[in-house]
Amino acid sequence: MSIPSDLKYTKDHEWLRVENGVATCGITAFAVQQLEEVIYVSFIADDDNVSSGDSVAEVESTKAVSEVYAPVSGEVVESNEGLEDDAELINADPYVAGWLFKILLEDEEELEGMMDAEAYSAHIAEEADQ
Repeated sequence: MSIPSDLKYTKDHEWLRVENGVATCGITAFAVQQLEEVIYVSFIADDDNVSSGDSVAEVESTKAVSEVYAPVSGEVVESNEGLEDDAELINADPYVAGWLFKILLEDEEELEGMMDAEAYSAHIAEEADQ
């Protein structure tokens, strides 16, 4: 499983790509694999201020319903509404077409606690061993 090197990762299997102070967020291919097949996505409303760790979306799969948390604090400025009609995009392309939401960063220092691709790879290998 390829882990993009240009992203930041959380221990909860969320990824983020930061451009011009906006973090595009989603769930990793590993998370998709664990869920098996994502069939439905629902979002909180756009323009909501969230803190790191707040629930921002729910992803329903054939296996479970999982919450997706904000990896950073800020204002949710956009949700990928196309997923509400075609949640399978997450299964096929979790890092590009399957993004979930965008957050206008409140504090870029929060990014310092994120993992890079190498650290995330070690994290999922460790989880697989448990």
